[in-house]
Amino acid sequence: MRRDLRLDNVGRRYGIRGPWVLRGVHLAVTPGTLTRVEGANGTGKSTLLRLLAGLDAPSEGRITGRRRTAYVPERFPSALPFTAHGYLTHLGTIHGLSRRTAIRAAGEWLDRFGAAAHARTPMAQLSKGSSQKVAVAQALLAEPELLVLDEAWTGLDAAARTELERAVAERTAAGCAVVFVDHDPRRLAGAPDTTYTVRDGGLERRTRDTTAPYDGPQVVVEVQGPQGGQPPVEALGALVSTEETAPGTYRLTVPASHSDVVLRTLLTARPPWHVVKVQPIDKHAKDDHR
Repeated sequence: MRRDLRLDNVGRRYGIRGPWVLRGVHLAVTPGTLTRVEGANGTGKSTLLRLLAGLDAPSEGRITGRRRTAYVPERFPSALPFTAHGYLTHLGTIHGLSRRTAIRAAGEWLDRFGAAAHARTPMAQLSKGSSQKVAVAQALLAEPELLVLDEAWTGLDAAARTELERAVAERTAAGCAVVFVDHDPRRLAGAPDTTYTVRDGGLERRTRDTTAPYDGPQVVVEVQGPQGGQPPVEALGALVSTEETAPGTYRLTVPASHSDVVLRTLLTARPPWHVVKVQPIDKHAKDDHR
């Protein structure tokens, strides 16, 4: 069983007499969970994420349960002596992938984020948006056990933002712990297992707000299972709403970014559920009729 990543009485300051950015922090990050970190600018959110990613060491306290980690910083150093594909391939081999596997994974992730056309472009010549796609891809290609995202959606186009949300859903479903900061309060709304607010150098925890409405793209999945059965609990965490339309038949509304994970969960359940229909919701058309 994989252990939690734990921060016990952790503090961090820069310089021997510098002010404490964080102090007395206790945190447990469990495999397969999604954790959101909030707080005003300058409160120490990025410092906390750097501690989790292992890029900074605590000035006091200890961190245990360290696992294979990938990190997307708020500012990615793009002036690197590689092409986009060459950089991802290089990072893949550093993370332990064979060169052949790294080459394939680099191409797949560039394609997923709509950057395949820039595979042979030198990193220094990439636009900010394309550079950010490479930054996200490098964190995902080796299937990390802990994924730390610091404003990772910033600079991405709408399709790439949705793809990153989909990747987050896939990683948590695979048992990866994901911790993220994002300035948009609607980002992955309703999905985090836990949210922490950084305030006055410490962490304040609140549980998942199940009443927060999800306002992003949605998909309706109609499924049939054994009479009296209920959809597997692994899928329920990603649901916007659920309605039993007949015994054993459900109409599930899910975030579009989570639909692949929900479908995979339903189809691989024992016994498997029969997927009757999958249909995107046209929220704009729905709003026009109000």
